[in-house]
Amino acid sequence: MKNPPNPSSQWEFHTKKGHKMSTMASFPVLKQETLFRNGTWSYRIPALLYLPRFSIILAFAEEREDVVDEHAKLIAMRRGTYDPTTHHVQWSSTEPIVSAQLKDHRSMNPCPVYDEVSGKLILFFIAVPGKISEQHQLKTKINLVRLCYITSMDQGQTWSAAQDVTNSTISTEYRNWATFAVGPGHGLQLLNKARSLVIPAYAYRILHPKQHPTPHAFCFISSDHGTTWEMGNFVGEESAVECQVAEVHTCGRKVLYCNARSSRGARIQAVSYNHGVDFEGGQRVEMLVEPPSGCHGSVTAFPPPPDARCQDSWLLYAHPTDPKGRRDLGVYLNKSPLNPAHWTKPSILFKGLCAYSDLQYMGVGPDGSPLFSCLFEYGTHQQCEEIIFVMFTLKQAFPSEC
Repeated sequence: MKNPPNPSSQWEFHTKKGHKMSTMASFPVLKQETLFRNGTWSYRIPALLYLPRFSIILAFAEEREDVVDEHAKLIAMRRGTYDPTTHHVQWSSTEPIVSAQLKDHRSMNPCPVYDEVSGKLILFFIAVPGKISEQHQLKTKINLVRLCYITSMDQGQTWSAAQDVTNSTISTEYRNWATFAVGPGHGLQLLNKARSLVIPAYAYRILHPKQHPTPHAFCFISSDHGTTWEMGNFVGEESAVECQVAEVHTCGRKVLYCNARSSRGARIQAVSYNHGVDFEGGQRVEMLVEPPSGCHGSVTAFPPPPDARCQDSWLLYAHPTDPKGRRDLGVYLNKSPLNPAHWTKPSILFKGLCAYSDLQYMGVGPDGSPLFSCLFEYGTHQQCEEIIFVMFTLKQAFPSEC
């Protein structure tokens, strides 16, 4: 089937100097729109969550005084009402979530998850005092971050007060951390018997008092629909920072797949056969390159097209593709998710400066292939001038694979 016409694949905006520029997706997409643009406030760190039962898309970002991490303030949100027949999304205006904060702390790393059993939407974030930097905590080896969340029972229209669950969730034996964070990006509800909720996270562990803290990925897990949370064990062997997880169905079993940022030139992946409690040792994925200091990436699992020879899950992954810097956002496909050598070469979604992204699987698109949405940071002079939302199908991104 030919790609449908795409009247919104190009639009115009003005740079700070007033010059009119245009931005175009590198392959045809169904929908694209800038959701957050720097102006009075700056926006960074996108998170995206699709609620298929309500046809609602939730987009989150940090609202900052400027792009510097230490100048973050609150979590901002936009709610999108999605029409699956026309693929049109009607977005609400940007609103700060004022309850998602602790006094005298800044709120960072939005990480939402939805519990389909209770109907509870949970937005995790970390709260950091004042303008204390991550580097300060790594240098002093004193963690000052708090683990917090808020909840909503009406799909993000209203929110509870913030809950600080640091002490109840992170046991004393694990408190030899210099700092930690969740996500960023979406969490996950598993299809196991408990319908466990999983929040990806990482911590800088102090393994020796004279050594620099070492980062390791892990998950926070709830088996009672978000009432209580516990820690899973760390991904071993390879150091890893910001991560995302996806549930993969392969060979008749469900496996939790973790894909994590690294500063060593390639992504790190690991798998768990017990719902995120334990991960096998992490391994480098040479096909998925990292820029010099690494960058957050996003991954989502999805059922393959009906005519696929094998009906095991496939994976889609989004990340900057240039090994020299954060440029040229691409998507990669893996039809054998547990094999790190089976990633395709990237299909470039947007050329130019880019950074963090978050992916969601949204069912079947108008061309009969899987449909995805992506929220990502983009800019013409800096990596983070705006946060763009796009929708595209697998056939649009990988026509030769469908």
